[in-house]
Amino acid sequence: MAELTLDRVTKRFGDGDIVAVEEASLDVADGEFLVLVGPSGCGKSTTLRMVAGLETVTEGDIALGDRIINDEQPKERDIAMVFQSYALYPHMTARENMSFGLEESTGLSDDDIAERVEDAAATMGISDLLDRKPGELSGGQQQRVALGRAIVRDPEVFLLDEPLSNLDAKLRSSMRTELQRLQEELDVTTVYVTHDQTEAMTMGDRIAILDDGRLQQVGTPLECYHAPANRFVAGFIGEPSMNFFETDVEDGRLVGDEMVYPLTEETREAIGDASRVTLGVRPEDIELVEERETDHDFQTVVDVVEPVGSGNNVYLAFEESEDEPAELDVEESRTFVATIGGLRRVEAGQPAVARIPEDAVHLFDTETGEALHNRKLDDTEAVEPQL
Repeated sequence: MAELTLDRVTKRFGDGDIVAVEEASLDVADGEFLVLVGPSGCGKSTTLRMVAGLETVTEGDIALGDRIINDEQPKERDIAMVFQSYALYPHMTARENMSFGLEESTGLSDDDIAERVEDAAATMGISDLLDRKPGELSGGQQQRVALGRAIVRDPEVFLLDEPLSNLDAKLRSSMRTELQRLQEELDVTTVYVTHDQTEAMTMGDRIAILDDGRLQQVGTPLECYHAPANRFVAGFIGEPSMNFFETDVEDGRLVGDEMVYPLTEETREAIGDASRVTLGVRPEDIELVEERETDHDFQTVVDVVEPVGSGNNVYLAFEESEDEPAELDVEESRTFVATIGGLRRVEAGQPAVARIPEDAVHLFDTETGEALHNRKLDDTEAVEPQL
């Protein structure tokens, strides 16, 4: 196995006007499971294809261990890739699909190849499916065959390009667990691409978040969740998404169209000279209380309740009160979301007091999106944003 390094890797298409990936730098440790995550079109699959050798690198270097592999052919890189479509040969059996690459690119004997295929099939739990063709297999079984085809190569690096996206929700969940177990068992350096933040949060040792071809943050799932480097990361990671309120900084308070939010001296120092600040708070950190008791309590009206079993996502709209600006209009006020326990009854149209604790808020520079202040973490080691 080996460490995989991307050093200021850039990919341009056409005449150079289209930049798919811009100066991406990553260090993937030996045996690490790294997840590349981001919205569609952000450059994550292009990055993976450059590592595999299926796309050329416009600028920068990709290294596997001590050697630069920019100019090496895919078959020379000792890298195995699993595609979103599985890319199985339909006229071949599962056994033939798994052995074909070894037959074409190695000098292994037929007996050695057969042994590798049998071992990989046993690992994937598909020993009884080896004589079936892809058309006779379910989506989950085809995915296992595709993974088995990669495993028999015994590569230095696994590349997985959204391999679970074609599966139904329940099977996708179980396969996430199987992939984690498999990666730990094989202890192989793995780069996994997905647009699903749940997969990223639950599977990766670290996650790398991309947007518009640029890396936004690299860190553990908890680092990216609790200490986002910028507003994009804060809004992308987490479901439901973080709530945002754009405000002006006036006399130690955040003043927006929908709220006036006083700050302590410690928080005011964190935002420095910024004059426009976006306040962010995650839905699970908003409390619904009986009555207003603090300056961080706001009168709202329940707009929509979204039951999700273990909890309820409650969409709230600010309501006018004597202590708040008279121009606020409940009908025009945009909603924000709070997550409460699933056994708590809340109905649309009823009044509710939303408490937004100061120790749970994040603050971002409205112009640049840069994080100025992240929430406090109790009983947890503090984490710092990492780019």
